[in-house]
Amino acid sequence: MTDCQWEGLCDGCARCCLNKLEDWDTGEIYWTNVACELLDCETCRCKDYENRQISMPDCILLTQDKISELSWLPPTCAYRLVSESQDLPGWHPLISGRAESVHEAGVSVRGRAVPENNIKPEQLEDHIVDWPREIIMEIVGQG
Repeated sequence: MTDCQWEGLCDGCARCCLNKLEDWDTGEIYWTNVACELLDCETCRCKDYENRQISMPDCILLTQDKISELSWLPPTCAYRLVSESQDLPGWHPLISGRAESVHEAGVSVRGRAVPENNIKPEQLEDHIVDWPREIIMEIVGQG
């Protein structure tokens, strides 16, 4: 798969752009509703995608060779699904033919995320939410 094809797999949910906390003892991931400051919380797109690694060095590139290492990727993530030889869901823009379908399906962070600009790192625990996990479980039929 070419880099361009790989990039085209992104469904635009922006859940990967939410800050997550990891319990160092258990490895459990806690999702927050706090989005990277580069995320446009309405469009669910990066405001500076091409240069994001410069301004946000912690931004993880979702390359084909790293997907299996990223346990926090949701099971609905197209990168994960393709790497596991699974089908894309019907709401995925490549299947539906419409970018809005991910938002209409309630999968994206649109209307739920807040930008991290005014949130201090020590306040992240105050922003732990269940909805990203609930969305995931409902969609994969485990909710």
